[in-house]
Amino acid sequence: MSSPASPAKPAKRRSLAQELGLALVVIVLGVILAAYGWHDAAPGRPNTFLNVGNLIDGVATPMSYYAIMAVGLTVVIITGGIDISVGSIMALAALAGAAALQGFPADAPAWQVLPVAFLVPVAVGLICGLANGALIVGLNLHPFIVTLGTMSIFRGLANVLPEQKTLPAAGKRLPEAFTTDFMRVEIFDGIQPMPLVIMLGCVALGWFYLQLTVAGRETYAVGGNEEAARFSGLRVNRIKLRTYALSGLAAGIAGFVSLGRFGTASTSTGTGYELTVIAAAVVGGASLAGGRGTALGALLGTLIIALIENGILILRMAQEYRLVIIGLAIVVAVALERLSHHLRRRRAAR
Repeated sequence: MSSPASPAKPAKRRSLAQELGLALVVIVLGVILAAYGWHDAAPGRPNTFLNVGNLIDGVATPMSYYAIMAVGLTVVIITGGIDISVGSIMALAALAGAAALQGFPADAPAWQVLPVAFLVPVAVGLICGLANGALIVGLNLHPFIVTLGTMSIFRGLANVLPEQKTLPAAGKRLPEAFTTDFMRVEIFDGIQPMPLVIMLGCVALGWFYLQLTVAGRETYAVGGNEEAARFSGLRVNRIKLRTYALSGLAAGIAGFVSLGRFGTASTSTGTGYELTVIAAAVVGGASLAGGRGTALGALLGTLIIALIENGILILRMAQEYRLVIIGLAIVVAVALERLSHHLRRRRAAR
């Protein structure tokens, strides 16, 4: 008999099956886009999809922000919560990092620059996440209502606090030790792998946290049955607070990556990212009812969304279709999850 603080073996098998299914979807999408890429390529030119430049710059790098935040959001969704403020937290964190770094000279050494570049956005993200968790737990409010409000508050702060809409200010630039030498470091033929490396590191840490730590098992327990977890002696409110802190932390890391890649932050940074991040987490198998979700699933869900977005560019479709497809992905994923839950209940009743 499994303990209430650990995900049951059938749930683990379902998660594995779902991840394999998502991997299959990724392969199918890749094959379709690669086939069109051969057809679309001019004579003597490389496949418009299946080339290193497109796979890194067109798929992997843009998806890094979404995937980092999707891992953090998945932890929240597992508990039965939601956080729609992640895009606003990302903007506030990136602007705070830019404000702190613009005081350094452009040739400042890495040992001075990198700690500030990382710690400031991450600290801002963590504080925002803790604020979300404290409001939800302390006032016993629904997570959607709280994070809807804080989404507006954090975005408002991002608009009000900076003296300009874009940082660093005119005539200034961020230290090259952070932007050029670290985040845009190149290997081979101009490939910039650092956003991808950070993304994979966050996914690995998310997997370790959810699968191999007591805190991860507590997260599943709260999402599976909150009352049972409470009666088992788990500190449910503390666990929830921790999950929102992790979601804010992930958004802060995404702000750090965005700031380093572009060398600038603006009041519009992360606008609309909430929908994509939620879609990535839900497509990746996180159940909005709680109790289900994995870090690897969040990565695969984000990759599916990224391939769809890249496919829209390659197929030269109107960008307006992006929102339609992402919205459909959320509806279909939730509908399939509910259908699967209904079928399991019917089998258990027989």
